[in-house]
Amino acid sequence: MRWKKIFSLYFPLGTILLFLLFPFYWTFVTSIKPEDELYGSTVTYWPKELTLASYQKLFGEFNFLLPMWNSFLVATITTFVTLFVSTLAAYSFTRYEFKGKGLLMGLFLTNNMFPNVLLLIPLFAIMRSFDLLYTPMSLVMAYATFTIPFSVWMLTGYLKDLPNALEEAAMIDGANRAIAFIKVILPVLTPSIVATGVYIFIQSWNEYTFAVLFTNEATRTIPVTLKNLIGQLGVQWDLLTAGGIITIIPVCIMFFFAQKKLIEGMTAGSVKG
Repeated sequence: MRWKKIFSLYFPLGTILLFLLFPFYWTFVTSIKPEDELYGSTVTYWPKELTLASYQKLFGEFNFLLPMWNSFLVATITTFVTLFVSTLAAYSFTRYEFKGKGLLMGLFLTNNMFPNVLLLIPLFAIMRSFDLLYTPMSLVMAYATFTIPFSVWMLTGYLKDLPNALEEAAMIDGANRAIAFIKVILPVLTPSIVATGVYIFIQSWNEYTFAVLFTNEATRTIPVTLKNLIGQLGVQWDLLTAGGIITIIPVCIMFFFAQKKLIEGMTAGSVKG
């Protein structure tokens, strides 16, 4: 029975974990290797001598703080703008009846059926006409084209599981619709908003297609900066792997502090009773 459990449970689980975690391990190990081991002919799975030269070069000579700040600024603004718009839109879709409601929801869903690259030329023309090209706001507006529709669908599903009696009870006690929404619905909806916000932030943090077209040297984000380390004459593996490790740290910190709300939000509405 013991060996059966090992081969039926622990071995497959260990294999999956190894498959998932080994790329992160290899990226980290590569970022702390000295140059002679990094570009040598012998493969080492753990460096004989640890060094942080890659990180020092990344922040010193390469000025990696600038793209980090640009990515953080764009992702944060996009998250707050999208959550504000999507929460109000989802509330309207679930609490009000109006003409064209089904059509609008269908358009939101249809938007996610097409690749974002189709929007590049129209958005480029719009940003140039409004003099927003190569500014953080150009990326915020571009990212909103795919984060808002998806977020509206997510929050609409969560709000449908909240009974109307919640705000109706508050309005009977004298609160208007806005106060009932802020004091009754928002606290209950917080886990779902956090889950949606994490999705928006990660999408904005990792997006490359829009960022490569709508940014310049001063407003370049992390994905574009890391891509520039891959040239025709070779790849700067030390800087590339060090940048990759630095890039996932904010996302890991976010998951660490928001994991409870994230799990509550992802499972919201899954249990009826």
